[in-house]
Amino acid sequence: MLVELRLENYAVIDNIVVEFAAGLNLLTGETGAGKSILIDALGLLLGDKASSDVIRTGVDRAVVAAVFENEGAALCAIEEILESNGLDAEDFSLIVRREISAGGKGRVFINNQPATVSVLKQIAPHLAVIHAQNESIVHFDAGARQELLDAFAGIELHSVADAFSNWKQIRGRIAELERGEQDHERLLDLWTFQCREIQEARLQSGEDERLETEKRVLANAEKIYGAAINAFDLLYEGSASTSSSLRAAQKHVEELARYEPKFQEALGALESARIAVEDVGATLRDYAGGIQASPERLAELEDRLAQVDRLKRKYGPTLAETIAFGEDVRRKLSEMENKDEVFCELRAKLAEAGEEYKKAARAISRRRTEAGRRLEKLVEAEINDLAMRASFRIAVEENDAEEHWTASGINEVTYRIATNTGETMRPLEQIASGGELSRVMLALKASVEAGTNPAGKKKSAAAQRTLVFDEIDTGIGGRAAEAVGKKLKALSKGNQVLCVTHLPQIATFADQHYVIEKRESSGRTKTTVRLITGEDRTEEVARMLSGAKLTETSRKHAEQMIKANG
Repeated sequence: MLVELRLENYAVIDNIVVEFAAGLNLLTGETGAGKSILIDALGLLLGDKASSDVIRTGVDRAVVAAVFENEGAALCAIEEILESNGLDAEDFSLIVRREISAGGKGRVFINNQPATVSVLKQIAPHLAVIHAQNESIVHFDAGARQELLDAFAGIELHSVADAFSNWKQIRGRIAELERGEQDHERLLDLWTFQCREIQEARLQSGEDERLETEKRVLANAEKIYGAAINAFDLLYEGSASTSSSLRAAQKHVEELARYEPKFQEALGALESARIAVEDVGATLRDYAGGIQASPERLAELEDRLAQVDRLKRKYGPTLAETIAFGEDVRRKLSEMENKDEVFCELRAKLAEAGEEYKKAARAISRRRTEAGRRLEKLVEAEINDLAMRASFRIAVEENDAEEHWTASGINEVTYRIATNTGETMRPLEQIASGGELSRVMLALKASVEAGTNPAGKKKSAAAQRTLVFDEIDTGIGGRAAEAVGKKLKALSKGNQVLCVTHLPQIATFADQHYVIEKRESSGRTKTTVRLITGEDRTEEVARMLSGAKLTETSRKHAEQMIKANG
């Protein structure tokens, strides 16, 4: 749920903070007051493209920020996205901020951590979805139609996507082997050279780290030997060594212990310390004895490391990746040498992978078809609740030809509608009337958000997003407007709904009513947003009914409408 939206130096807004609540939040105001500015700003926080044109005149930066509260599956999904992008998640709340600079560059912050627009786009579906009259249909392409149906059906695409990826990978290996003979010869020569170069080097895992350590020791043999011998002398060998001092102290404490038994424990501690010191001394002595300053061995190490580094630069960048590259090339050469046998094996695997894909895709296709039948009935009922007499159908067509296989299956989903009795069913995106289109999109969204999954349970996880409708009431009025208001009110029972409207019939259904006003102050235009209740709300609805000149009749009418729809 969107809890707070903050804008600073954005368009005609210098600094405003709007606090939203659950239920139906309606925004009204005079034409040109800037109602859609809030929606556009929210779109930036969902990953829309930014432009320096939105920066208020006279400043060099605009800031848009919002606080969302999340729970359940949406919270888990957001936390997973943030963690995969190296960002920390907060409990329940998410703070998103976007800065737009005059130079064209901008910055994104999530929970006060630097992020990217790409991350915003990933989390956006779990936060809010914006529906504008024209934008909805522009983006209502084949993919969007299918996604909407899948959301209603609760379909997960992991199985079909994995099956498609496996089939595509095998097909790619076959295509690699089927390249032209000239390409074969060129690749064969290259792979042979690469394989021979890596094999002749006899690389061993972790070899570069071991060689670097040995090189460091040999390059500093004199210093290391001196340090080890000096430490050995101080601990064990010298007349004033630690070991000698501990032995002397031990004799004195033995004398003490004869008269005072409590020093027996101290005597044991001294004995342990002496043994530990002598062990370290012996280790240092043995280590020093093994150090040999060998210029020949140092030269060998440097040559070997140079060879390993060269191979890492060519095939790495790490030694492990270089070794893996050699194994991959060796596999390819083996496939080339046994091409006929490999072809036979791969084609068998490809056929098996294809069957697995078709099995997964057809299973999803059946679920889509079943869900389409349920959804079309719900949508048709919703549309006719919005003062229309329409027929609505969802066609789920299968095309299992390989060239049409995708990671989302083998279907093409088409939504068709006849907005009047006796008319021919046409694709939804070809609807001409803006008012009809607005109501159909609202009906679709209401059906999907308030729909049920195959188990018959409410779709609570997906339904907790913020749904934003920007002037979807264009081209309607009267009974249709009241029907839209009722539909928005019903939709807000399980969702937070934000809606920009010009119609008083819709405004009277608000749980929270905000008025956007534009004023001139000190030679500058400023837009403000305030929550209105009581008489202020009655005045605003009356203004929407009668225009700038308010009458007692319009006030009474507004009061009656608010009471009836509140």
